[in-house]
Amino acid sequence: MSKHSREPLLHIATIGKTVGIKGDMKFHDKSDFPEQFRVGSSFLINKKDRITLTDVNVERGLVKINNLSNPQDCKKFTNAKLYTTYEETRENCHLEEGEYFFFDLEDCEVYEDGKLLGHVKEMERINATNYLIIVTNESLVESGLPKGFLVPFIEPFKVKVDIKAKEITLSGAIDILEAS
Repeated sequence: MSKHSREPLLHIATIGKTVGIKGDMKFHDKSDFPEQFRVGSSFLINKKDRITLTDVNVERGLVKINNLSNPQDCKKFTNAKLYTTYEETRENCHLEEGEYFFFDLEDCEVYEDGKLLGHVKEMERINATNYLIIVTNESLVESGLPKGFLVPFIEPFKVKVDIKAKEITLSGAIDILEAS
């Protein structure tokens, strides 16, 4: 089994219905990186089949696929989900200083003042703010604290992130946990 087949796929967009008579299709971007959707870029629609974007208009939310121009030929791609791999995401998407891929933050241990609070189960965006969804350390749950809590992944809560060590240091997270 190759590394690719085991690697989880990231759902980054969905193709909608055909629009007009020239093979345009609605395009619903689910990512933070619209720059990855350009003419010639190719994405998985399942574990083995790829499609190629042959025209892209992100502003209008329209794409053409595989040089198809007949709406009948395009209909089979209606509601197709576009996927990419973590490796392709790292290659195709540029992060600014202090930015992280959600998948790199997941499973990081969360600390405050040297105390292990738990680990990041996943990230969630609520309105414009990203939140760490944290599973509380078992010893803290046994002392009566909740099994999980959310912390905004913004200043002043975010102190230090070390992706290689899979550790995030927060400030104020204990207060949030105790109030949860």
